[in-house]
Amino acid sequence: MKSAVETLSPTRAKLTVEVPFEELKPSLDAAYKTIAQQINVPGFRRGKVPPTVIDRQVGRGAVLDQAINDVVPQKYIEALQENSLEPLAQPEIEITKLEDNETLEFTAEVDIKPEIELPAYDGLEAQVDDVELSDADVEEQVEALRERFATLTDVDRPAADGDFVVIDLAATQDGEPVEGAEVSGMSYKVGRGGMLDGLDEALAGMAAGEDKTFTSQLVGGDLVGEDVEVKVTVNQVQEQELPALDDEFAQMASEFDTAEELQADVRERLGRGKRLEQAAAARDAVLEAFLDQVEVPLPETMVTDELNSRRQSVEQQLMMAGITMEKYLEDEGQTQEEFEAELERRVRDAVAAQFLLDEIAKKEEFGVDQGELSEHLVRRAQQSGQDPQEFANHMFEHNHIPELVQEILRGKALATMVEAATVTDASGNVVVLKGLRPDGTIGEPEDEAEAESGSEETVEAADEVEETAEKA
Repeated sequence: MKSAVETLSPTRAKLTVEVPFEELKPSLDAAYKTIAQQINVPGFRRGKVPPTVIDRQVGRGAVLDQAINDVVPQKYIEALQENSLEPLAQPEIEITKLEDNETLEFTAEVDIKPEIELPAYDGLEAQVDDVELSDADVEEQVEALRERFATLTDVDRPAADGDFVVIDLAATQDGEPVEGAEVSGMSYKVGRGGMLDGLDEALAGMAAGEDKTFTSQLVGGDLVGEDVEVKVTVNQVQEQELPALDDEFAQMASEFDTAEELQADVRERLGRGKRLEQAAAARDAVLEAFLDQVEVPLPETMVTDELNSRRQSVEQQLMMAGITMEKYLEDEGQTQEEFEAELERRVRDAVAAQFLLDEIAKKEEFGVDQGELSEHLVRRAQQSGQDPQEFANHMFEHNHIPELVQEILRGKALATMVEAATVTDASGNVVVLKGLRPDGTIGEPEDEAEAESGSEETVEAADEVEETAEKA
């Protein structure tokens, strides 16, 4: 076999492969055997029909087609290896020459990984915002906890913001009821928002036994985004009574003995969350600083596929949340064009980052052991709310393990780069970045200690997954 490669672009190549006919012989023999099992020829037992008879009965062309379909994928892979090409998608293959008993030639155009000259990736510098934790943040969390233990009392007065009402809703369009747009006995907090535009305004000042009709738009169903008339009937008005923030409440709502200890714990948890958010922002800032140093050629087909996938994901999430794209753009203060431009920028950065991290992993000669793969499988399963064993079985059955291995390698590459970077906050303080996980999240020291020891359930899940991996 001889092969030659033509570079069509930094991300696309054309292979020309010439296969001597003697290298087709095993595939031709296999094709004759297969066809011999499929045809009936008088005077010959099934499977014992000679090639010459098959050529007369079926045609030499059918045999050649079957042999070519068998040999071309093999020779394509050999040509990729021979020319050190890493394909990114399925090739476009064309048979360009077929001379019986002499030669077979085909071409294969395919998107390939671009060649990248890595810039220095240690000692990068980036800046993030300060961690800001106010008394108001703590009060908001404590207030939310008090609301979980609040009681509701019926009151004989019009509803106001913060009150709870028990309501019936019914939508009509052109005087006809809208199917599926009715609800009865629903409890709703006035002023909460997020349900129907105009509902809070309609409820303000309404008392039990009153009804009102207002115009709004449905956020789901066949009439999503269309104007409808909504009738709201108030059945009850209830006032929320919060428990006092005292030691008794602390003992009822938490493991703490005093309200002071409860508030201190809330502050600590919020602070930890803020620090993790800052660490995640630092990780992204370091990666962005690295991307700014190099121009990565991107396969447009890959970018387009990822762009379509992310756009579809956004649309599905909005649909599940009952929000139209128009409403989402309005809330975000974006036009459709701005949304598309921002989405494309993110996709291009993500694809470029994958290529760069792959190169770092290769340069650093990172590997993945069985324990790391098992832990990653368990973490991914937990993130998606699935049973670890079922998730692992699915990954192995559908051959997704190479993708997970690549995720771990990229995580190691990212950790190497981030932990060697110098990141400061707006006040000039150095942000310590350690414990970057393969999925890109960052754990605090105590989180890492917990991860090493692991809960009994997590350890058992990892052991089960590892057994599955060993059998695969």
